[in-house]
Amino acid sequence: MAQILKPDDLKKISEDAIMEQLKEDLAKKRQSDQANEDMKKAFQSRDVAPQAAERINAAVRAAASRGVREVLVLRFPASFTNDGGRSINNAEPDWPNSLEGFGKRAFQYFEKELRPLGFKVRAEIVSFPDGVPGDVGMYLAW
Repeated sequence: MAQILKPDDLKKISEDAIMEQLKEDLAKKRQSDQANEDMKKAFQSRDVAPQAAERINAAVRAAASRGVREVLVLRFPASFTNDGGRSINNAEPDWPNSLEGFGKRAFQYFEKELRPLGFKVRAEIVSFPDGVPGDVGMYLAW
């Protein structure tokens, strides 16, 4: 006949399961944090591609053929700005000053190459996970 487990044994089994789950959760969090850090480093060091004009032409042509007057050209975490997306969320006129890394270089490309042609750019927070600015979307309009 099988022996009935004692409450202390059940408590130990439960605690062991909880500890194992906590270890797994911590490992996943570390992996996620590392992936986010790697993504931020890549974003900070990325340059505007030499074929940017070709890509922009293709995107705006496709949008215009659908009757659309703007296109999302860049999306990145608000945490990649120097104020967590605050100035973009508040539509402050100096929001470009919050850009860093590739976002800043993309805006500089716009200023140099696209604004003189009559294009406009706008940025907005496009997601709010848990009520906090999540991703920035930068749109090119004509």
